[in-house]
Amino acid sequence: MRRVLFALLLSVLAVPAFADEIGSVGYRFKWIGPNDKIVVEAFDDPDVPGVTCYFSHARTGGIKGAIGVAEDPGEASIACRQVGPIDESKLARLKSPHEVFSERASLIFKSTQVVRFWDAKRRALIYLTYTDRIFEGSPRNSLSVVPVGLH
Repeated sequence: MRRVLFALLLSVLAVPAFADEIGSVGYRFKWIGPNDKIVVEAFDDPDVPGVTCYFSHARTGGIKGAIGVAEDPGEASIACRQVGPIDESKLARLKSPHEVFSERASLIFKSTQVVRFWDAKRRALIYLTYTDRIFEGSPRNSLSVVPVGLH
């Protein structure tokens, strides 16, 4: 029992970053419940201080959206930028690829993820966002690159 609790605690501590909602715009009117909207969120890379990613995705409204059981479309866009100093000495120790953000896109089977890659040869952090499902994912994706150490 202790091992199960310990494993659960570790999994909670290893959760990727949480996003701050920057704003949203409605794109489809719903008679009942909230409108469908495009949401813009921001999160800081938990392992690379100085990098923030802005990511947009659709959120389904209506009754299902209001109670949290709607399935959101599998499209997202991402733009990551250097917003502060980056400690370049830590970059060689980064896991690559490594999930830095995840958010559910349906009740249980679908999630939108952001995975970071480190390209040491070109000195660039690459952020890839995509949506996956337990049974069938989507090849739709978006990519953003943050060059490191260019003056």
